[in-house]
Amino acid sequence: MSLDMVLTLAILAIASLLFVSGRVRSDLVAVGALTLLVMLGILTTNEALSGFSNSVVIMMIGLFVVGGAIFQTGLAKVVSGKLLRLSGNHETRLLLTVMLSASFIGAFVSNTGTVAVMLPIVVSLAASTGVHPGRLLMPLAFASSLGGMLTLIGTPPNMVISETLEQAGYGALTFFSFTPIGLICLAAGTILIALFSKLLNRKDKRNSSKRQHQRSLEELAKQYSLGNNLYRLKVNEGSTIVNMTLKQLSVASQFHVHIHEVRRRQSNKNPFLKTINTELAGPNTTFHTEDVIYAAGDYEHIVEFCEAYQLMLMSEEAVEKKEGAKLEDLANSQIGIAEVLIPSNSKHINQLVKHSGFRENYSVNILGIQRKGVYLLRELKEERMRAGDALLIQGEWKHISRLALEHEDVVVVGQPADAAATMPLRHKAPIAAAIMVLMIAAMIINVVPAVVCVMVAAILMVATGCLPNMEAAYKTVNWESIVLIGAMIPMSTAIEKTGAAAMISEGLVQSIGGFGPLALLAGIYFATSFMTLFISNTACAVLFAPIALAAAISMGVSPIPYLFAVSIGASMCFAVPFSTPPNALVMAAGRYKFLDYVKVGLPVQVLLGIVMVIALPFVFPL
Repeated sequence: MSLDMVLTLAILAIASLLFVSGRVRSDLVAVGALTLLVMLGILTTNEALSGFSNSVVIMMIGLFVVGGAIFQTGLAKVVSGKLLRLSGNHETRLLLTVMLSASFIGAFVSNTGTVAVMLPIVVSLAASTGVHPGRLLMPLAFASSLGGMLTLIGTPPNMVISETLEQAGYGALTFFSFTPIGLICLAAGTILIALFSKLLNRKDKRNSSKRQHQRSLEELAKQYSLGNNLYRLKVNEGSTIVNMTLKQLSVASQFHVHIHEVRRRQSNKNPFLKTINTELAGPNTTFHTEDVIYAAGDYEHIVEFCEAYQLMLMSEEAVEKKEGAKLEDLANSQIGIAEVLIPSNSKHINQLVKHSGFRENYSVNILGIQRKGVYLLRELKEERMRAGDALLIQGEWKHISRLALEHEDVVVVGQPADAAATMPLRHKAPIAAAIMVLMIAAMIINVVPAVVCVMVAAILMVATGCLPNMEAAYKTVNWESIVLIGAMIPMSTAIEKTGAAAMISEGLVQSIGGFGPLALLAGIYFATSFMTLFISNTACAVLFAPIALAAAISMGVSPIPYLFAVSIGASMCFAVPFSTPPNALVMAAGRYKFLDYVKVGLPVQVLLGIVMVIALPFVFPL
């Protein structure tokens, strides 16, 4: 055993202990271990930095961007709603629906791509049902790996053993050669993951405490009953309101109707550009044919206003009155709502709303006033503001943010900039869906490398406006996971370079081979399963495939079950977050610690291995 081998294994052991303790950030531990390997001369600088240029790391960055766009456009919420209808609110059915969906996709798309597509959908699903995302995301990652065992292209180790068998004269495996043992693996793995994932059942205390102090936009709309008496009116071609300004109409005084905003379709039909322009209603707002007006007032007054100017009432209820306003009818990526408080030293105290200057100075309208639990929504212009009043305002997000930064006489509740960033771009959802489908199709066809498919999809998500800008794209990336994977990939290089991997693998197989074919099968499976904790599944399969082939031939038994043991053992790695990209992808969103993977993933990995060792000889006789 060389000195470099001893040092490498020692660094790996120390890093593992720090990962388990959770006292130091995982990415910092990984970078520290990588630095030591370079300083000790075990890795060259190029070898140490190779992890950050690895196709897996680049693909993970692109997948974070694609997933962020799926979330930003509201596509995740749409798909999660369909899954919710399939599973209902029952947590176990929800978990099984997520896992089986991921397994099916994982049979045809890489497990990394599967998790990236499903992650925003599952997070949205968890939010809709009140389930902690940590209950679903780790099972999602594990299920994507289970699905990879169903087809030849599901995971790289499958193709590695197919090539090994073909070169040895046993013929290449077909597309569905893995399906029989893959179905057993899927059934056993799903049951085990469903059982052990109960250890992840915990409440999100941080979010619940945050919600107690700050209401969401949906909650604000519901609290102020903005959906009551909110209507959509369309400006027809013969309407007398065309080319008139709001100031000329005197709508508020004559009809007791308040116009919130106007939405106008732009002439540009390019689907990659925004086609709907939203304008906050003000005195100089001019109306055009085909405009959609959002107006609030009693139904009788709305009808009177429509008849006076030949407007079409698009529906008797723009939103569901009983449940309050739908957020998309009141706020979008351009215009939002926020709550502001009037402090005791404000100059606005005893000032009429119409004299407050909110519209003139900050381009925001006051939609309602909350005073000691009473909500005022009518004739606000003549209402005097009092200390402690909460005003609900509507305006462009940039103007609300400016009010929060500059105004000394009101306190804006929450963070307008953060709220604006979370507003879904719903009109871009079809584009995001099309890009996602094309990405999956390209990965299945395999004309170009998967990393190219992902990066093209990420670029298209930004270029088509599914994400507002590059800054938004950068924010979707969880850089802790990226650094963790990028820094740990060279660790596998060090383990192979120093001979530690070969020594461990050959030693385990040779020591067990004398106990018979079944013992050898178990030894190969668990040796592969152990080594894949520290090196990539592809590298692990490449390392063990020739060893398993030679060992089986020397014992005079069929090498096929032994090579399948290599593929399954290399792919079913759940005990550490950096063993596979899917495990790392869900780490931040699920708020997992290293120990969570050990607690749930290790027993699943061991018990699934026992099932596979028993099942393999029945499917592929020894």
